[in-house]
Parts: sequence; structure tokens; C-alpha cells
Amino acid sequence: QVQLVESGGGLVQPGESLRLSCAASGFTFKITPMRWYRQSPGKEREWVALISPTGLTTNYADFVKGRFTISRDNAKNTVYLQMDRLKPEDTAMYYCNGVYLANQYWGQGTQVTVSS
Repeated sequence: QVQLVESGGGLVQPGESLRLSCAASGFTFKITPMRWYRQSPGKEREWVALISPTGLTTNYADFVKGRFTISRDNAKNTVYLQMDRLKPEDTAMYYCNGVYLANQYWGQGTQVTVSS
């Protein structure tokens, strides 16, 4: 079955970095666009970043542009989110997402907390 497993979250101070990973299985990863979303308590889930199947095209929400970088390794069936210059407002549960054969799949999420 399709599985998306995120890892790499944690507690960091403002200005520090984290790298999230999402390991995929159960579908043809190399043809699937992948996305990262996040959700803070009391707020709706919001889109963060997108990467095309080849990795050649990426897109970012304005609030992370210039600080976050999405990438993928199709040989490892893994998508990454490098998060630099983290801010307290980046605190959220981060989820990876893939749409394969018109079905949408989510991981269980990984918590990122930015606090001094």
C-alpha cells in the first residue's frame, strides 16, 4: 500500500535549520509531483512547496520563499525540505503529500517547533 513517512522534525531556535525527509513507497514515485504542507494549531493546513517528478521545477509559498528548498532523490524514493533561517511562525506539523492516479496521499507528519 502507499506509504509516506516523514522524519527530521524537532525543536530549534530561531535562525537555525532543519532538514525534513519523506520516504515514499507503494507507488511510482519518480512520476509523481510531491508537495509539503504544514498545519499549526487552530489554523488550516497550508501548502508550502512543490517539486515536479524530475525535480527540475519547484515552487514555494511566499512565506518560505528564499528560506526553504524542496528537493528529491528518485533513486531513494525520498523528498526533502531544507528549512533555513527558521522563524517562530514556522512552528507547525509538516506533512508530505503526493497525488498518484488521482488519489491523494498524506504522511503522518513531523513536528517542527521554533522557539528560543
